[in-house]
Amino acid sequence: MDAQSIINQLLTPEGRADRYPLYTLVHELGPAAPAGEGLVMVGGYEAVKEALRNPGLGTDITMASLGVDLDEHPSLAMLNRSILYANPPHHGRMRSPISPLFTARRVAAMEKTIAEHTDTLLDALAEAGARPVDFMDAFAFPLPARVICELVGVPDGDRSHLHGLAIDMMAALELMADPSGLETADRAALEIGDYFTHLAEARRADPRDDLVTALVKARERGALETDEELVANLTQVLLAGLETTTYLLGNGLQLLLEHPQVMAGLREGTVDVADFVEEVLRYDTPGQVTHRVAMADGISIEGVPVPAGSQVLLLLGAANRDPARYDDPDRFDPGRQDIQPLSFSGGAHYCLGAVLARSEATIAFSRLISRFPALALAPDAEPTRQDRLILRAHETLPVVVAPPQG
Repeated sequence: MDAQSIINQLLTPEGRADRYPLYTLVHELGPAAPAGEGLVMVGGYEAVKEALRNPGLGTDITMASLGVDLDEHPSLAMLNRSILYANPPHHGRMRSPISPLFTARRVAAMEKTIAEHTDTLLDALAEAGARPVDFMDAFAFPLPARVICELVGVPDGDRSHLHGLAIDMMAALELMADPSGLETADRAALEIGDYFTHLAEARRADPRDDLVTALVKARERGALETDEELVANLTQVLLAGLETTTYLLGNGLQLLLEHPQVMAGLREGTVDVADFVEEVLRYDTPGQVTHRVAMADGISIEGVPVPAGSQVLLLLGAANRDPARYDDPDRFDPGRQDIQPLSFSGGAHYCLGAVLARSEATIAFSRLISRFPALALAPDAEPTRQDRLILRAHETLPVVVAPPQG
């Protein structure tokens, strides 16, 4: 199977649902391969790593928008104004007022709050007892929502509604999105934009120690050039803070349920929780695919020419299972050495929230498995996945946290 055929298969529901055998075929083609006119597929670990760091490869919304008029889709237009699709010098200009809120020191200061939110949600899970409960709805979605909303500066009473809007807008993040399926995302984008516009006005009058205030100040000094940029970047941080951590929690719990010896090792202390999180990121990363565009001629990846304007499809999920980088890559092993997944991208666009996501997951899994020794998949229930290419994501993950009574 050639690269173009593999991509075509990944674009089908069946290919998205069972993508790892396709990644094996990717590696058989080599670290990079042409995939038709103007498109290069990259799946080798070192090749993806190199591409992410190559300043000649920039971001571009073309593959996400399929060339539609952005004015017709407020969700895509908003994302296009954010750091997600910004290249130098605009990317650095937008990123600089955001990054101080995601430093290791700032995240460490949030650990107590993360633990408190975790325990509150676990208390609610405990009330279900032996009754099935959807882990995604009850824990994996609300935990990162509470954390990122607090960091952004969304008041308590608004968080649930804004969380729902953010979920609706996530379809706009999907690569090669179907324009007909963006109506819900567009409505959500308009409502989120209106919300953040009003919240920014409130912070101008009453500054706080939060991201909204930081970006309001950045707008005042010209680091953000328009109010639309301010709103777009607040929205992008909200979405990024939700998606990766939510699906990391779901993928991680699924793996724990499939590997009871790992869960036992975590409880006994023979498996390190942070190592477990890294292996989840490697083995079943939430962020499976990203893309770049060649901004100049003369670029090549592992000997494959990438002419100016060419699109580069970077298969992060394949890179994380590259047999040239990891022994027995299709085996889940939190004890493996030197786990360095590319799940949070790399180079200038390395995910600002990587430290926060790892911290949330480490705290959440530590407390979850300690609190519920009988944690198990709900009887006669099957987890369901979202039909997404960019993200490897659960729709539902039904569990029980206590043994049946009687």
